[in-house]
Amino acid sequence: MRLHRELVREIDRPLALAIGFFDGLHRGHRELVRATLRMRKPGWRAGVLTFSNHPAAFLLPGTEPPLLTTAQERIDRFAEAGVEECFFVPFDERIASMTPQAFLEMLVTQLGVRAVVVGETFRFGNRRAGDVALMRGYLGQRGVDVTAVPSFILDGERVSSTRIRALVAKGDLERAEAILGYGYELRGVVDAGAGRGHGLGFPTANIRPPEKLLPRDGIYSGVARYDGRDYAALISIGTNPQFGENARSIEAWLRDFRKSIYGRELALRELRFVREQAVFASVDELVAQMRRDLEAVAYPGFS
Repeated sequence: MRLHRELVREIDRPLALAIGFFDGLHRGHRELVRATLRMRKPGWRAGVLTFSNHPAAFLLPGTEPPLLTTAQERIDRFAEAGVEECFFVPFDERIASMTPQAFLEMLVTQLGVRAVVVGETFRFGNRRAGDVALMRGYLGQRGVDVTAVPSFILDGERVSSTRIRALVAKGDLERAEAILGYGYELRGVVDAGAGRGHGLGFPTANIRPPEKLLPRDGIYSGVARYDGRDYAALISIGTNPQFGENARSIEAWLRDFRKSIYGRELALRELRFVREQAVFASVDELVAQMRRDLEAVAYPGFS
């Protein structure tokens, strides 16, 4: 996949282009990508235009939502979906101030777009003044086809990144994953922690939190993947209140794992909520609870 950081390309082939923010690239987003691939004619390329930062981060800093995917995860999922060209550009003053007509003209003259796919409620241009009707009228005169994809409905509700964020935030990863269409993953580099886990008999890998939405604080069962192998895992997300810490962290205990992996990457998936964080009367009570928590990692397929 060609990755563009600016809104310009060598127009060697016509382009069918999907436009949107695509946080999570959920099942509804993938309908747009599939429509783009279908509109691609022989000799054409299929692409997406998206932003490296959420538009709200520029327009109303501090109001932007926590994202379901890191920048690299979003790029990787575009490639996996069959996208051939990705315009991953900052939403800045230039984009925010463009009139709808200037934005559409840029698609034709700078990107070589010959077909566009958007959601049926898509808005664009300065003050969100442009809509699908304006897009069809303007681009139709330039010989560019426009497809507006209806919202994807699941269980009677529209699939949206907002809906998925709410499920992740409350720790309902199973339902969130059903809407995403894939497993929600936390991937990060292992840092040195306080070392308490070793003393308690539960050595943990302390993962640097990724720049994405974390599930609610609590204890989770899950699967950890390291160096191509899966391990049943018990995962703590939160502030470690037993020891008076305030910084939010991710700690994973891997069953049958004895390696030191500081500085290496660990991926956690299939997180399922086990219990709330709690403060115990003594460390012995904490350890007793942790031993009970181990029942949650009697994971099918692991011995």
